[in-house]
Amino acid sequence: MSQHQRYRLRSRSDRELIREVEPGTVYVDRETGEEFEIVGKVLPLAPSASDLPWAVENLRLCGCSLEQLAPKDVNDCPHCGRRLPALGSES
Repeated sequence: MSQHQRYRLRSRSDRELIREVEPGTVYVDRETGEEFEIVGKVLPLAPSASDLPWAVENLRLCGCSLEQLAPKDVNDCPHCGRRLPALGSES
């Protein structure tokens, strides 16, 4: 279970990084030397049972409603609490 919030950081040259950040710490791009700026929080918000960022390739439909999206790396639906079907068994 992820207890820490992850953030999307971006440099002036549009290089991006997703990571947990420490307050007051300055993050610098190793290749360009530019400072990263926090531009947003990554879903799901902490604390979460999922360690995957919400993106099309990391989500699947909830087995009970087929309307709600659930992360692929959790066993129970975060919306209804029911057990999700195995990934290979979805029709």
